[in-house]
Parts: sequence; C-alpha cells; structure tokens
Amino acid sequence: MKVSIVVLNYNGLQNTLDCVESLKKLNKDDNEIKIVVVDNASSDGSKEKLSGLKGVELLINDQNLGYSGGNNVGIKHAIKRGADAVLILNNDTYVDTNLITSLVDTLKNADIICPKIYFAPGFEFHKKRYSKKDLGNVIWYAGGHIDWANILGRHDGVDEIDKGQFSKSREIDMATGAALFVKREVFEKIGYFDEKYFLYLEDMDFCVRAKKSGFKIIFEPKAVLWHKNAGSSSSGSQLQDYYITRNRLLFSFKHAQIRTKLAVFRDIASKLNQPTKRKAFIDFLMLKFGKGFPS
Repeated sequence: MKVSIVVLNYNGLQNTLDCVESLKKLNKDDNEIKIVVVDNASSDGSKEKLSGLKGVELLINDQNLGYSGGNNVGIKHAIKRGADAVLILNNDTYVDTNLITSLVDTLKNADIICPKIYFAPGFEFHKKRYSKKDLGNVIWYAGGHIDWANILGRHDGVDEIDKGQFSKSREIDMATGAALFVKREVFEKIGYFDEKYFLYLEDMDFCVRAKKSGFKIIFEPKAVLWHKNAGSSSSGSQLQDYYITRNRLLFSFKHAQIRTKLAVFRDIASKLNQPTKRKAFIDFLMLKFGKGFPS
C-alpha cells in the first residue's frame, strides 16, 4: 500500500525534526511510505532547516492556513501522487516503529483509523499524579466520542494509566486529528477538512461527514504513538478559547439539532463579558471564518 504521512509545521521546528526522525524508523513491510512536511509560513527558520532533510518532501505555504487548510495542502498533494491512504499526524508526536503496519492491517475493516495515543513523558495534564514507571504509559486518547450536549470532542481513557482496559479495536464516533489515518476513498467522496474552522473541531466535523456517508471509524490500540500535549498551541490560551468558541457555533449550526443550536448559542451569548468569547461570537454572526485570531 502507498501511504503518505502529512506533518504540518508552524514555528515548531524541533518538534517536527523529532517527529520526522521517529517516522524514518518505521517498519514498512511491503508498504511504500512517503513523508510530506507542510510548512505553514513559519518565521522560526523552519523552512531552511526542513528543506535539507533527506527522505522528506517539503511543501511551503506562503501564509498560515491553519490546521485545516495546511493539512489539506498535504493531503491533496498525497492523493494527487497516488497515495492509497494518508496519515495526518501532529508534529508534536513521535511514533512506535510498527505504527503503519498496524494501521494498514486494520484498514481491511475500516475507512478511518485512530491509534492509541499516550502522553509523552513529562507532558501529562496532572504530572504529580504519576510515578516514574507510569510515564509514557498514561493515555491521551483511547477512542473518542462527541458530546452533543456541549458540542465538544471527548477522549476516552484520558489521564488513565494503561492497564489493558483499552486493548480491543472498536468502532468510534470521533477520531482525533492528532493522528488520523484515512483511505483515499473517503477524501474522494466527502472532500477535505472544512477550512472555515481553521483550527479546532475540524476533525470532529470531518468524522461526522464521513459517518453520514457510510464510512467506518475504528480505534486501533495495536497502533501506538506519543503526544507532547499542547505542543502546537497552548492549552487554555486565548487562541484556543477563540477558535473553540467560534467553531462550536459553526459545528452546531452545521450538524446539531435545533435545541442544541439554541443551547450553544445561549451559552456563549451569556459570556460576552469575556473579550475573546465576544470576538468569537461576533465573528460567527458576521460569518467571518478561517483565520480570525488575533486579527
């Protein structure tokens, strides 16, 4: 199988170098693996350093297109060059050597697959909770579901020490965009990430569209990687607050029932004393999507 791995970089040079280094150690079996790095108009010298990497195809955007637009550039490139499947992978991850072989094997029974993802040691939410022997074995994602009442994606198993409680493949509602393995047929039928989102919830939107079109999403625990949580954008930041607020509204008005649409609208409208939420709310009303923060 021809597999392209798309890694998006935005001012994250060291993370991207570490990620690519782990990808070069992947077991291939009979698979053809190509690594595509998309630079989203970085200003930290990434383009110069990444252009010299052997075994890596570098695509350079002349502006920051966000997660959705930046990854779409890489996905379209991969599909155009004959990829049978594409792994969209956060640059703040590093992978197990058998990641691709496990994903390809599972693809016989699925259309979209997410691996089991651990916190990289030292990047846990609650660092004091774990002993040294637990590090690297604390779950960040073991499947996911959509909280339709609040229009948020929820990770199964987050913060739990892995003791085998998520050792079986199963069908899920939501795959995380941190590591998303997708058959080319999915893109050909439903298209790519909706670039209105720019950042956050575009993966949830993609999964809903895929499920509506009859595609099957699977969590595969035999496929493993580690995530340096919040390595790309700071958890709890104004940037995160803006995009999640605006995109909850966007997602709910695209996919949710009327009662949920109204509930999300009222919830955010009640918090307009917070400047970031107020800007996000106004931008939604003005149909201003794509990049919206901090401009």
